[in-house]
Amino acid sequence: MTDFDAIDALLANARTPTDLPPAEQRRALRQALNLTRTQVAQTLGVSPSTIGGWETGRDPSGETREKYAYFLTAAQEKLRTQNETPAHPETAPTTEHPTTAAPPKDEDTPLPTPHPCVLCGAPATDQIEGYPQHLNPEDCTPPTPQPPTPTQPQQAPTPTPPPAHQQPTTPRRPPQNQTRTPDLIARAVHKALDTHHGDTQAATAELQRRAIPDAMTLLDTCRIGARYDIVGHPPLPDILRKKSAHGADEVWEARPHWTRLDPPPTPGEVTALDINGAYLSALKTHLPLGTLEYSTGNVHSRRRAGIHLITPPEWDHHPYLPNPLGNREEPGPVWVTEPTLRLLQRLATEQYGPLCDPPVIHESFTSGATEQLFEKFRQALRDAREKAITEEDEVTLEYVKSMYSKFVSTMGESNFNRALYRPDWMHIIRSQAFVNLWLKAHKAHTAGLTVMRVMGTDELHIAGDWRQVFTEGRGVTQVKVKDVYTPETGRQ
Repeated sequence: MTDFDAIDALLANARTPTDLPPAEQRRALRQALNLTRTQVAQTLGVSPSTIGGWETGRDPSGETREKYAYFLTAAQEKLRTQNETPAHPETAPTTEHPTTAAPPKDEDTPLPTPHPCVLCGAPATDQIEGYPQHLNPEDCTPPTPQPPTPTQPQQAPTPTPPPAHQQPTTPRRPPQNQTRTPDLIARAVHKALDTHHGDTQAATAELQRRAIPDAMTLLDTCRIGARYDIVGHPPLPDILRKKSAHGADEVWEARPHWTRLDPPPTPGEVTALDINGAYLSALKTHLPLGTLEYSTGNVHSRRRAGIHLITPPEWDHHPYLPNPLGNREEPGPVWVTEPTLRLLQRLATEQYGPLCDPPVIHESFTSGATEQLFEKFRQALRDAREKAITEEDEVTLEYVKSMYSKFVSTMGESNFNRALYRPDWMHIIRSQAFVNLWLKAHKAHTAGLTVMRVMGTDELHIAGDWRQVFTEGRGVTQVKVKDVYTPETGRQ
């Protein structure tokens, strides 16, 4: 085939993108057929948030565009047929225009007057699945209770139930009880202790064995009325699939493994610090909500998250600070997670020196993202952990630790948690823990301390008065001492 033949074949196969109706009509068509975003998304092989984007102005491309256009055309034809077919008198709809029908139950609809959010109790102007709720997670914050004035007795107000016409009918889920989630943990501990007649070791072993299903139950309870589904097995790109049964996928988590080679002449004692609740804190990270969508180019949206193929920048500070990319020695592009990318971009700003050049993005698999996906789950575990520390309840403490650590480690390809299969989330959460540790090392360095070692998710060795930078304790925002040694003797 000549070059001219190839050009003719290319032009013969070229197609003009299928026209799509305006964005507002797309949503109206779907709602008129009483279809949810989730139903359409599952059929087209995308995420519900992607459908939402198409209904607010974004356009799909390629084969997905053809499928979506086919769905919209068929929806228009179905509605036209329904309008032309006389309805039976006993079953005739009460409205003449299908496009004005009530939206499906899982749609977000505005409320005429604010009602208490089922998650936090503050006034909300939207409802989801029939329940008042904040659409923006940042708005969903429990109000700070005000202390009573000295002239008022501390008497709990009598709650006034809303009128019957304001209460959702035939709810699919019960409203969330704000005291329910911590009780799940307390009840499990009490039951285990009763079963084993107060034997704390046996009770702890049993609780640790059931940590994964119990964590999933807690997660489900924390997400009552939540806007996004999280349990599912969406299609995954090949980079997230293991190459062999005992191998790994192509994602680099940037795990630190760094030791200072030439410490200062008189560093004094070195303190090995343990970062408390590393994985628990890392649950607060930007996670992609739907199916990962492929894109190319050196472009990054702060509203999306996922996995990125980048050429990392050179790192010239290895003698006194670890490379944010970890101990990777292979040159060239590498697939990294959202937290690693954002850290490298952050270090390339004037606020940090800059310490390096910006990374170059070549390809990405991303979806619309939120930082609040596991927030209530994280808060429930954090509160239970802090209460256990205050009450010196080691059984509950070990149980909670197992819940969040195993939850993170089994959301990938694991036989122990088949309900949640998101290896992209697992990589992102683990990488966030590594980023958090790196930022603590940088904080110590900028405070004039000598960073001696950075390892894994929670190990930071510091020479100097570290208490001027970090607070000692067992809380999530605190650190505890694991060891004190001198460089001459090494860690004991």
